Amino acid sequence: MEHATTPNYYVPHGTRWPIVGSIGLFTMLAGTSLWLNQFAPGPWIALSGFVILLTMIFGWFSVVVGENERHMYSLKVDSSFRLGMSWFIFSEVMFFAVFFGTLFYTRVLVTPWLAGEGDNFFTNALLWPNFENAWPSVGPKGHHVERMEAWGIPALNTALLLLSGVTLTIAHHALQAKHRTQLIIWLAATFVLGFVFLGFQAFEYIHAYSELHLRLDSGVYGGTFFMLTGFHGLHVTLGALMLVVIWLRVLRGHFTPERHFAFEAVAWYWHFVDVVWLGLFFFVYWL
Repeated sequence: MEHATTPNYYVPHGTRWPIVGSIGLFTMLAGTSLWLNQFAPGPWIALSGFVILLTMIFGWFSVVVGENERHMYSLKVDSSFRLGMSWFIFSEVMFFAVFFGTLFYTRVLVTPWLAGEGDNFFTNALLWPNFENAWPSVGPKGHHVERMEAWGIPALNTALLLLSGVTLTIAHHALQAKHRTQLIIWLAATFVLGFVFLGFQAFEYIHAYSELHLRLDSGVYGGTFFMLTGFHGLHVTLGALMLVVIWLRVLRGHFTPERHFAFEAVAWYWHFVDVVWLGLFFFVYWL
């Protein structure tokens, strides 16, 4: 089927990539399920699904980039891209809202309730007589883990992400001003800061496991800590990789001051990651 164009919109040709992505996701999910149930080939099945998914992502985005560079997209299509990215980020906001809601529910409601505070004396006596309202909470009295301090690596990582937001904004202004050399430098500085952040987070995890005895199975504190920081780290990884792809496209001469939505979409995502980290720093590390 050939490409079709109208004065207002662009109708793409048929593509195999959605079914390839579906196969990859199904294979990865099936492999993970088998892995968790101690089936020996499970990890390899999950890995093969992940490879299929990466192939889909690379192939589909290559098609979109090629069509964009051939100027096949109108402003109407650009508007639909912006709307799609906006809804995607909104879904990510809801994703983290659930995690922060879990933290709030646990700390503010469940922990005092199990400790028998207020009118819940019999709840404490019947369900968990030795439970204390303390944070971090890991279960019965006598079990204890060290909480993560805010004024160390977390504070440094906060500075790194805030600085990366500044460098990305400078790169954006350089793109709009047609200063491509400055664009290349500041965009590279942004994803380098992102990878440095990930390096410090890996060091923090090693410290938590080896010295603070804080693990994923360390009660509700360990679960919420690694759930929130781990998924945020995954988003930083994805954001940094997207920045690398945009940087490589800049090196190839892509983007103009008038048409550079791919750059803007990644910038939106990166600023979203920055804002989420500020929430993490305040609610997980500081309070």
